[in-house]
Amino acid sequence: MSVREFGVADGEPVREITIRAPKGSAQAKVLTWGAVLRDMLVPLPSGELQRVVLGFDSLDTYIAHSPHMGAIAGRVANRIGHGRFTIDGTVYEVDRNQDGRHTLHGGTKGFGKRPWQLAHHDDSSVTLTLLSPDGDHGFPGNVTVTCVYRLLEPATLRIELSATTDRPTPVNLAHHSYFNLDGSPSILDHRMRVEADFITATDADLIPTGEIRSVEGTPYDFRGNRSIRFPDAETGAPVHYDINFVLRRNRLEPSGIPGMPLAHAALVTSLRNNLALDVWTTAPGLQVYDGRKIDLSGIPGLDGAVYGSNAGLALEPQHFPNSINIPHFPSVLLTPGEVYRQVSEFRFHAG
Repeated sequence: MSVREFGVADGEPVREITIRAPKGSAQAKVLTWGAVLRDMLVPLPSGELQRVVLGFDSLDTYIAHSPHMGAIAGRVANRIGHGRFTIDGTVYEVDRNQDGRHTLHGGTKGFGKRPWQLAHHDDSSVTLTLLSPDGDHGFPGNVTVTCVYRLLEPATLRIELSATTDRPTPVNLAHHSYFNLDGSPSILDHRMRVEADFITATDADLIPTGEIRSVEGTPYDFRGNRSIRFPDAETGAPVHYDINFVLRRNRLEPSGIPGMPLAHAALVTSLRNNLALDVWTTAPGLQVYDGRKIDLSGIPGLDGAVYGSNAGLALEPQHFPNSINIPHFPSVLLTPGEVYRQVSEFRFHAG
């Protein structure tokens, strides 16, 4: 474990903490800005180390250009339609940072775009905390958030998220790394399986309508392990993905939290280096975004890498988008005395 200064944001020093698997060679680097996972290396079957996330080498680049790369998104990850919701008869208007019409990832300076506090660190884990004050971007209540990153054997990143509030408020947190298992320019040739029979259908602005739609016979059918690249039936161009899958949650393991088992959510594999990633989570949904809008060709990434369209795959365990406005979706309303919790594990292994 090591800690170094990484820059200054909002007048506060930003630190980078490097953690390592207890006995293996996997390592991760976490920033106190945005609770960002800046870098992660895991061993290949050959013993070589493979970088598996996108990131930047400077804080200024994150602040100016990052599309939530590696961050914890909140107070409400994903989208709130029209930036508006009602709690106990009171209408709340929150920051509309998506085209001036909707709220995305908590607003202009959501949790992934501000400094967090370093609460604890050891060789294989780091704990960060954040206080979101009452009225933050229009949201009610003081919310205290904790994020714990742990590296487990042999190459598993475990992320534990929790939050409390003193007034009823929506909370939906999500880890937002862009994964690339082999360092290729595009993840479209990765293969993926998602443990879901349904998606939450959206309108043209990617706001869920409330319809739960079957993936059967659609490009969203990832129930088999198939290539992410999928040609449109009319144009032949690749279909692009930015959609929430309703997880089946039928393959379960203990999470360490009573009543909240981990469920297998997705498997992603690279045929180039025989590396695979399994995603397990306590969350009911998984947002899959193929990174189509990444356009950082003039901005150097880690070690000078160039990140263009589809350079990384976001796999975001979370509650369903716009849940605060759709009563039949699982609730994201957190009330005083309750504790919001989410545990997710990203397990890397030979494919």
